Amino acid sequence: MHNMKDPLNTILAIDIGTTTITAVVAKNDYDNKINILGTGTSKSEGVSKGLITNIDLAANAIETAVNSAKRSSGENIESTIVSLSTANTKGIRGSGSINVPNGLITESEIKLSLETALYNTNIVPDYEVTHVLPIYFKVDDGAEINNPLNMNGSRLEVEVYIVTAKKTVLTNIKSALKKSNIEVSNFILSGYASAISVLDHEQKNFGVGVIDIGGSTTDISIFKGSSIIYSDFFPVGSSNITNDLSIMLHTPKNAAETVKNQYGTLFPLDETNISGIKKIKVPIIGDEENSRELTLDTIGTIIHARIEETLVLSKEKLQASGLIETCSAGIVITGGISKMPGIKELAAEIFGNLPIKVANPINIKNGYMNFDDPSMATIVGVLLYGLNTNPDFELDSNKKLREKIEIKKNPRMVVEEVSSDKESIAVKEKNASAAQKAEETLLPKLDKKDKNRGMSKFWNKVSEWF
Repeated sequence: MHNMKDPLNTILAIDIGTTTITAVVAKNDYDNKINILGTGTSKSEGVSKGLITNIDLAANAIETAVNSAKRSSGENIESTIVSLSTANTKGIRGSGSINVPNGLITESEIKLSLETALYNTNIVPDYEVTHVLPIYFKVDDGAEINNPLNMNGSRLEVEVYIVTAKKTVLTNIKSALKKSNIEVSNFILSGYASAISVLDHEQKNFGVGVIDIGGSTTDISIFKGSSIIYSDFFPVGSSNITNDLSIMLHTPKNAAETVKNQYGTLFPLDETNISGIKKIKVPIIGDEENSRELTLDTIGTIIHARIEETLVLSKEKLQASGLIETCSAGIVITGGISKMPGIKELAAEIFGNLPIKVANPINIKNGYMNFDDPSMATIVGVLLYGLNTNPDFELDSNKKLREKIEIKKNPRMVVEEVSSDKESIAVKEKNASAAQKAEETLLPKLDKKDKNRGMSKFWNKVSEWF
């Protein structure tokens, strides 16, 4: 058995996303800095809207990503942490209180208070607990505090947020991983992981809403103090934009994806820019030899409508939670589509007075993969969760208390920089070549200008075109 308390253990972090599966092997060095030892990605097969729908296909896709990550690292994996889609999870508030017989609050009392809160809460039979997160503690009816460790008192109270997941969902993930001889050590809610990776201490303290727009789902969470206090999702993401473009423009999905990535913007065209390209040619479904000319304004309106809908649905979820007033630090948007120019301005229009920030995750520098990208928010959060030697108190998916670990420095320890392997370079070259081919079929990129845009009268426009 490996020792979970050893900060130098090697972990495997896996994000089973709706479009991409990402696997990363990492460990802390003696300075408690994260060392990335290997990475791998694969297309999400057998996964739909965050859930495994075909175990064999999903197992093969996970194995491809994991083998690539392990090949680079050459290390034994001691624990595996896997992201869990917010789809088919439920969040419940609970509370508990215990007597402190010795008058001193230790980790044992903290664990017992969390267990008592869990015991007091009615968990739906088909669901399993994955997180018991303390929202706040109170000692002897005192003020709300985050950390009661080593305080003196006779009574300890705790208010918790409990995340539960459908047992069948957890079983399917475990089964898919078992086919690759991987055993899950811990699950982490994907929305929770994203929040960990994009929020700073001040935002958490003030209270903040996080909108993570993924491939085919959008995760919504509210973070306050050291805990999420609300989590939800809806099945809309960036792949919906690709589908919209494909249907409305009568063009194949791969061309629609290229149009979205190369020409997508929420800003209006600058009519004064004489040199700016305003039209592009796209292939026609069933007649790929011929192309059709479209204005970038048409494309922008389709994209605008779907992102506007996604942000409006996010706002409705946050309002329905009854907790939007706790988001004093505003709203943070992340996920791949948050790179779309103009999303911050559109969100500011929809959310009114709340401050809006578009955020990338904490950048873990390494020679394999660029984490400084909003699409990496979940995997970075999984890594930070798995390698945090100074975690906030929580009962994890094994109902064990996450405890702080003492790092013993080794002055002779030398950490070598690892450059990316030949395989990842080949993949980059292949991607660059594919992008160049796509670019050749489309006209040059438009210069984008920062301007605010009003709400689109989308369906009126559609009726004009078709």
